[in-house]
Amino acid sequence: MNSHSPGEEEFLKNYDASLYERISVAVDLLTFTVEDDCLKILMVRRGEHPFSGCLALPGVFVGKEETLDEAAERGIFEETGLSGIYYEQLYTWGALDRDPRTRVISVSYMNLVSRDKLSFRAGQRTTEAVLLPVRDLLDENEEIAFDHRRIIEYALWRLRNKVEYTDIAFHLVPEEFTLPELQRVYEIILGKPLFKANFRKKVAPMIEETDHYTSGEAHRPSRYYRRKMSEE
Repeated sequence: MNSHSPGEEEFLKNYDASLYERISVAVDLLTFTVEDDCLKILMVRRGEHPFSGCLALPGVFVGKEETLDEAAERGIFEETGLSGIYYEQLYTWGALDRDPRTRVISVSYMNLVSRDKLSFRAGQRTTEAVLLPVRDLLDENEEIAFDHRRIIEYALWRLRNKVEYTDIAFHLVPEEFTLPELQRVYEIILGKPLFKANFRKKVAPMIEETDHYTSGEAHRPSRYYRRKMSEE
């Protein structure tokens, strides 16, 4: 449907976009996983200025012909080779001095993936891609590029809040899991122990039993569960 008012088509045809300053837009990606009983995040080491040699979140500039979500999906695929994994937009970062090169507004995205599915590689402008404990990145012992430490702090706060009222943590376990494995993921995210009975009551509506059990253990085998899919 053409909603242009009279004369608007001619105005748009002759519009000079160079009259206004151009601002770059990027997406920064926070890929969380659980490994070695620890919440970790995917970081890269920059291979070019600014902040050459420093740790940074993976990210991409948004192309002229793509949406923010499309840019995030492209960035996730470039770093991990994965598509179709959980991600959500978190916050827009627009401080005037956040990037010394030029004015860059960044939209942060959080994505969660089970460690058994995650692989990663350094990008074209990075020298290393590595999983690091979130707690180590927040203690300020190592320089982190741009405002990325603050972005990580915010993402952790959002993750801890969302895990209390959603099933977001299920993206950090394999498709089939034991209840102790699931509880441990919750505890790692929240940074505190949980009472077994209360936890199982909380997650009961979100899980369903499988016919599979752990094997090769001296004690009684544990049943595997899976996330209950919502009915359409």
